[in-house]
Amino acid sequence: PHSQAHVARAMATTSDSALEELGRFAVRYVKPGQTIGLGTGKAASAFIRAIGESGIKVRGVPTSVASGQLGRESGIEIVTLAQVKKLDADFDGADEVDPRLNLLKGFGGALVREKIVARASKRFIVLVGAEKLYPHLGARKRLPIEVVPFGREVVTREVAKLGLKASARMNQDGSEFITDNGNPILDCAVREIPNPARLERELLAIPGVIGTGLFVAMASLVIVASADGKPPRILKPKT
Repeated sequence: PHSQAHVARAMATTSDSALEELGRFAVRYVKPGQTIGLGTGKAASAFIRAIGESGIKVRGVPTSVASGQLGRESGIEIVTLAQVKKLDADFDGADEVDPRLNLLKGFGGALVREKIVARASKRFIVLVGAEKLYPHLGARKRLPIEVVPFGREVVTREVAKLGLKASARMNQDGSEFITDNGNPILDCAVREIPNPARLERELLAIPGVIGTGLFVAMASLVIVASADGKPPRILKPKT
């Protein structure tokens, strides 16, 4: 399903109505009384709204200020990781998914909180449109990393030794993008990432790197929106 032709066909972005349908479909993985992770981005927002409309009572740990606000507006009780031991499931989107269900995330900037919540959850359920499926990670040519402001220059030099050119992410108004954690994001120019696990280790070994957008072997399920009115497809990791 990850062929080049498939990617070309799917490059048309999944419609809002298909994402809303995907969100409603994912509600079947939620039981009343559960504590769940609330992801960030269009697909995750569609899911949060669907939970609100379903009337299922859950508690939610948001991965961003924005998803927390949407959760409250949708009638979900918002809690922190300090208040819960383990999350039953985490529902989030992704920017890229490879055939082994490794993910590249962080184009929205919430990568560190997203990874923390995913790791704290029993199941990590990923919601995407078909255009997010690629033969390999790095297809969209950038990999976000969140860094400590004090270490930005050192990180930029060290990343260059790995053959990656890092540039600070900027907002549309020309100001620097700052995460909900108060840190800048460096977007690293990448080509194909043949070994995401190794690159993840190499980047995390650089002092000052807080987290990367590589989510390796973390997804329990990937649910892919269907544009043609058919039910979404469910992809499971190959064991």
